[in-house]
Amino acid sequence: MQIDIDARMLNIRYPMEVCLTGDSAATLEALLPLLNQQTDRSWRQRVESNVADWWKVLEARAMNEAKPLNPQRVFWELSPQLPDDVILTCDSGSCASWYARDLKLRRGMTASLSGGLATMGCAMPYALAAKCVHPERPVIALLGDGAMQMMGINALVTLAGMWRSWSDPRLVIMVLNNGDLNMVTWEQRITEGDAKLPASQDLPAFPYAAYAELLGLRGIRVDRPDQVADAWEQALASPVPTLLEMVADPNVPPLPPHVSAKQAGHYLRALLRGDPDATGVVTATIKEAWDSLFPGRTKG
Repeated sequence: MQIDIDARMLNIRYPMEVCLTGDSAATLEALLPLLNQQTDRSWRQRVESNVADWWKVLEARAMNEAKPLNPQRVFWELSPQLPDDVILTCDSGSCASWYARDLKLRRGMTASLSGGLATMGCAMPYALAAKCVHPERPVIALLGDGAMQMMGINALVTLAGMWRSWSDPRLVIMVLNNGDLNMVTWEQRITEGDAKLPASQDLPAFPYAAYAELLGLRGIRVDRPDQVADAWEQALASPVPTLLEMVADPNVPPLPPHVSAKQAGHYLRALLRGDPDATGVVTATIKEAWDSLFPGRTKG
């Protein structure tokens, strides 16, 4: 069953048996008298157990060693530190995978990303717009280095000229610096079986944190796992907008909960075709697969 206030959105993602147009709260209230109370809670208990197990898998994956930082840990460490009224903006790319998996949002928070179009470069404009409308609320922008080089570097200039008018100066820009257009690299491997093509995927090095400092903002560069949580704490307490440059490992795979045989075949073919990062990719993938099977157990 699907309830949507916009009838055009019904049935567009997955075929539904019952489609209802209306406000979800009012529609559910009207349906309640028509429902029979179920005494068998096994389905709900199974769902709750599966969700709890998945969080254990995600924590284990976030704590895996990487070179230098595991991008999942960047998001996992942020989650418990999110301010109650935070506004989150996320860009397209591999950062959207970790954003969707590792953050636990609470009531009162707002989160936006370009989910339909998957358009790169949206996180920084979203964040600046959010501060213009809600200067009293903390804002966190989450983006990769590809999006940062596309629009974010220029948006920092705009930010540097406007932040002093905000009643709450907290705006944290987190850049995953992995030197790679990472999501497309993984899509090429998984969907086409193509090895990474450095000519199209590698990004030029850029000192993101140092550039923020040059503009009068605060910049923090992080390249050790034990620095991640403290860096988030510093940024969220800073009286000046802060850029966190997280030097992340591009070889940590955004593995889905289930991998099809076709995807696995493409993946193997990509590595056999001379992928320049094959060794690091295989190592990271083995760790991820282990955590899916044995979350929390030490890897041999």
